Amino acid sequence: MSPTLEKALTAPHKLEYTYKRSLGPVLSPFFTALRDRRILGVKRRDGRVMVPPKEYDPDTSESLDELVEVSDEGVVTSWSWVATPRRQQPLDRPFAYALVKLDGADTAFLHVVDAGDEGNMETGMRVKARWADETTGMITDFVFVPA
Repeated sequence: MSPTLEKALTAPHKLEYTYKRSLGPVLSPFFTALRDRRILGVKRRDGRVMVPPKEYDPDTSESLDELVEVSDEGVVTSWSWVATPRRQQPLDRPFAYALVKLDGADTAFLHVVDAGDEGNMETGMRVKARWADETTGMITDFVFVPA
């Protein structure tokens, strides 16, 4: 090694999150409902329903806690096709990420549509939840499929 080159300093680093977040009074019932094959939203003060629910109104910062059940069927408002899924993605075959506005909700949320083929996807199409055989209260308990 040349006397003018110094050896680089290195140090091991492990990225980890050593804490747990409690779900709280809004998200806890949301995930419990998923276990029971139901989807909940939260009603804002103006009557509009957000899915997934949030504890605070994004426009007014008001606290929200009135949970309401919405349908597990809805309409695709926008989508993007994943032709070659990566290992960490939710399906091991081509699928769409889509914004889905559920019946009874006023907002769309991002989720997976297992449409089989890109030609089966279109904005405005109706989708419905296909629930896992065993549900555990996770967002992966279902995917959407064409209705």
